[in-house]
Amino acid sequence: MSQNVVITGGNRGIGLALVKEYLQRGARVIAVCRQGSAALADTAARVIDGVDVARAEDMDHLHRQLADNSIDILINNAGILRSDSLEQLDFDAAISQFQVNCLGPLRVTRALLPLLGDGARVGLITSRMGSIADNSSGGSYGYRMSKAALNAAGMSLAHDLRARGIAVAILHPGYVQTDMVGGRGDVPPELAAQRLAARMDDLNLDNSGTFWHANGQVLPW
Repeated sequence: MSQNVVITGGNRGIGLALVKEYLQRGARVIAVCRQGSAALADTAARVIDGVDVARAEDMDHLHRQLADNSIDILINNAGILRSDSLEQLDFDAAISQFQVNCLGPLRVTRALLPLLGDGARVGLITSRMGSIADNSSGGSYGYRMSKAALNAAGMSLAHDLRARGIAVAILHPGYVQTDMVGGRGDVPPELAAQRLAARMDDLNLDNSGTFWHANGQVLPW
């Protein structure tokens, strides 16, 4: 039976690669984004645009658009990166990263919770930069804090959704060659998407709440 897969931030980068990966697998894919793209329009995915995960009022719109669907896999991928340092802190940028990177996935998951069936799976695309134990270089205050907060939210979701049979994966995609990092990186988006999908395949209630690298390595908190 074909799966219903919802992916936020599906218009470019890792999100677009995930859209293509799940379409290739035969899934029915719904890509959610603030603004569509030509590359996304060229796929067979259903596109719901005009959704900003930082805006609580957009969640009602998202739920209405999906109200007739059951969701098997929800991947919260939308995120932003704003560079900073101790000498050049931008507190407004830090707040915006919290709104998108941490509260955004929580807003989306709660809004779509009635559509997640028993046994559904939820993926949170985070970063190892949110690992406190792995921080060996400092800096990137807003981004690191927003991703650490997302990791904490993911663990709480894993506990709170267990009774419904819903498992949660907290996933670092690797250093992926996307616009977010100026095309730098050592992992093509297509490979990152394949690895992330494999982690979602492996996700179950026994390993729910695990903080994984997409390559399968368990990361430190």
